[in-house]
Amino acid sequence: MIANPAAPLLETRRLAVSIGGKTVCRELDLALRPGERLAILGRNGAGKSTLLSVLAGLRAPQVGEVRLDGASYAELGPRAAAKIRGWLPQTRGDAFASSVLETALVGRHPHLARWDWESAQDARIARDALQAVGLAGFEARDVQTLSGGERQRLAVAALLTQAPRLFLLDEPIAHLDLNHQIAMLDLFAGAARDCGAAVAMVLHEPGLACRFCDRALLIHGDGTCELGPIADVVNADSLARLYAHPLREIRDGDHRWFIPA
Repeated sequence: MIANPAAPLLETRRLAVSIGGKTVCRELDLALRPGERLAILGRNGAGKSTLLSVLAGLRAPQVGEVRLDGASYAELGPRAAAKIRGWLPQTRGDAFASSVLETALVGRHPHLARWDWESAQDARIARDALQAVGLAGFEARDVQTLSGGERQRLAVAALLTQAPRLFLLDEPIAHLDLNHQIAMLDLFAGAARDCGAAVAMVLHEPGLACRFCDRALLIHGDGTCELGPIADVVNADSLARLYAHPLREIRDGDHRWFIPA
C-alpha cells in the first residue's frame, strides 16, 4: 500500500466500549484513511459487532469519541453521515415483500430529498450494483424468494448503491459459497484501491484477512486490543492468544494461511 497522508475518514479517540458488563475495548485510538482496509478479528462474543455498531454511530461509546470525516455523528446528522458511511449489519430481515431492484434502491435514500422519487440515474446505479454482485436479471424477483447467499449479495448491492466512502461490514461473506466470498472481498478491495474507499470488516478467516486487508484489529474480549499493520499483528502466536488455540502458519507464495495445530 502506498503512503497515505490523507485525513482519516474514521477516527476514534480514547474509545471505550462495553456491553452486558463486558469491556470490548478501552483507550482505543484508531485512524482509518482513504484506501485502507482493516480486518477486525476475535472470538465469538468478543464484541466485534458491538464495536462496529459504535463505529457506525448506532451505539454510543462509554468513553471517548468517534469522528467521521472530521466531524461527530451528532454534528453531521443521519443523512450526511449516510452519504459518507455505509453499514452492513450481520443480520437483517425483510418485513415486507419487495423486488430486488426496489431493495437495492433503498441505498439511494440518503441522496434524495424527502419527497423525491428515484430517478433513472438512481436505477442505473442500482442495476450496476446488482451486476457487480452477480444478481443481474434478478431485478423483478421478490426478495423473500432469494436464498441466504443471494440475500447477502443483495445487501452488498444496496450498500454499493448507497455509494459511501467508508464501508463498515459485519461478516460480509456470511452465507456465501467460496467463489462469492472471494468475489465480494475482491469487490471491496477494488473499492479501496480504485475509488479510495476505506473499509473495516469483521472476518473469521485470518488467511482472508491477510490476503485482502492491510491492517488488523484483534479484539481479545477482555478490553485489550492489538492494532497495526497486518503483517505485524497477525501471526500464529497472536492468533493462538486471540482464539485460545494453537495455530500453525502455512505460506503459499505471498499468501499466509493458519490451521489448528
